[in-house]
Amino acid sequence: MHHYHYMQFLSQLKAGQRAIISAIEADESLFHRLSALGFRVGKPLSIMRRASFNGPLHVRLGTTDVILRVKEADRIQINAI
Repeated sequence: MHHYHYMQFLSQLKAGQRAIISAIEADESLFHRLSALGFRVGKPLSIMRRASFNGPLHVRLGTTDVILRVKEADRIQINAI
């Protein structure tokens, strides 16, 4: 059996899924904004809710709830758990 490792992004997760942040591929201003919100490599998170039609994602990081746009969630690489 082969395990294919492919990049997964926060924007691909469904409501109820959990993941660990593996990388943040963002320009400096977005990187700082995400970092200030608590998005850091190695941190677990879960998707609480997703709006339909590419609407925002409601993400929980520890005890903090954050609303992210899809284009921001596209910059966050994750490993689903």
